Amino acid sequence: MTGIRRFNRVQLALLGSGFLVNLINFSVYPYLAVLLRDRMNLGMDQVGVILGLATFVQFAGGLPGAALAERLGLQRCLLAAMVLQTLGSLGFLAGGAWPALTIAALFLRSAASAVYSPSVRGYTVLGATPDERPRLVSASYATGNVGIALGPVAGALFIHDPTVMFAVATVLHLAMTIGHALLPRERRADHEVVEPLRRALHGIAVLPFAVTALTLYLHMHFYQYLSSYAEGRVPAVFYGAAMMAYSLILAVIQPLISQRVERMRYPHAMALGFGGLAFGMLAFTGGNEVAIAAGVLAIGAGNSVLFLKNTLEALARTDRSPTVVFGQQRLAEGGGAFLSGLAGGGLYQMFESAGNLAGFWLAISAQCLLLPPVVILADRMLRRPAPEPTGVS
Repeated sequence: MTGIRRFNRVQLALLGSGFLVNLINFSVYPYLAVLLRDRMNLGMDQVGVILGLATFVQFAGGLPGAALAERLGLQRCLLAAMVLQTLGSLGFLAGGAWPALTIAALFLRSAASAVYSPSVRGYTVLGATPDERPRLVSASYATGNVGIALGPVAGALFIHDPTVMFAVATVLHLAMTIGHALLPRERRADHEVVEPLRRALHGIAVLPFAVTALTLYLHMHFYQYLSSYAEGRVPAVFYGAAMMAYSLILAVIQPLISQRVERMRYPHAMALGFGGLAFGMLAFTGGNEVAIAAGVLAIGAGNSVLFLKNTLEALARTDRSPTVVFGQQRLAEGGGAFLSGLAGGGLYQMFESAGNLAGFWLAISAQCLLLPPVVILADRMLRRPAPEPTGVS
């Protein structure tokens, strides 16, 4: 209770909203491939393209979403995002009769998330001191991750009757829209100077941006391809429980380590985080319950450090508003996730054709160790001042 009392009522409302948004969204995300295939009679290759584009819109759209929030106001954009979420749920509901609306609903929700994510995080830390930011950012991640963890479980209850699931989602989104309409509108004095949309990338924190893209690039190999690898090796129930446990690990660990991570030097945090990812990918080569559980635990611990430190470091290295910084970080996440889909799928196919899927995880583990030093070295070379010309009087 002591920790809860440290948040004001608006912050608690926003943290609860972040939980519900992810709970609703992730109650359907794990089943979208099946839903699209059944409703649209699409091949899995076509489903993959649609889901890839929707993911890119959701992540990379955070940058224009942040710029829009900075110009129109955080409360207004939160309200607009909730309206889009409600329309998306209505689209999924109506998609049973008009299948094409399912795709429209998917992209509506992706656009809503692109606006909502930087807006809600920007509003959460609005007026907070630098010392308060780690606690607020970690709490925002934690509540969101609890929603991500419980969403697939909630969706499983309705998977045989998705109409009920989408009807419940519509009602919840409508109620949340009303709640966001009641949020106090922030004063313009609380904002940084509002700049044109074309300057959304101005003042970007280059190293955190690059490390965030790398983090998501490596992370999405685990998130996208472990399900295929685990099929036939471990029970489906075990895999679902392991993925739920992954999100719960982030939700529990991040608030506990937020202050320590904030004080940690960035290279040290990278070594700890990417080291956890490397160990986790390597553990997957075992291909059994113990190996997969150990890998998920290690990746959860590593990402707990990386996700939090990347955000805190981006906030500390730029004078742009937190809303814009969160949008820039979402763009990095979108780029990393998109690259993972392009490169990882081909790599997985190559090792699968060779009958050596353990080699896939070895290759990703090696990248976890080799790529971070390359990023740091490149950053140092780019920041190194040019030598002064000599022999000029």
